[in-house]
Amino acid sequence: MAIPFSLALNRIALSNFLVATVLLMGSIAGAVWLCTQLARMLNQKDPQFIVIDEMVGFLLANFLAPFSLTGLLWSFALFRFFDISKIFPANRLEQLPGGAGIVLDDVLAGVYTFISLRLLLTMDWV
Repeated sequence: MAIPFSLALNRIALSNFLVATVLLMGSIAGAVWLCTQLARMLNQKDPQFIVIDEMVGFLLANFLAPFSLTGLLWSFALFRFFDISKIFPANRLEQLPGGAGIVLDDVLAGVYTFISLRLLLTMDWV
């Protein structure tokens, strides 16, 4: 579900990098706020049906990536790997209170994916 949003954000970035960056950061901040409110309303630490954390994480993971099916598949696979494996310090971030704990571990998985994808692109593997 995050792929169309990611493609749209990347399209915006082609014409206005600053606007795309503000949209990405705003999406992350909005996700933290929304997740905080929802977790508080439901009295749960991390309601499993919330997916906005994965969405903003993938927006970051695929940010500025060239459009290609191979690139999307690498982005998705790497993001899922980093999201599931919770490589340090992501395992610590999910212990933060409220929406920060729900969202920031996925944002870090997005950062790991962003860096990994750039390395793959420089090696012409994608």
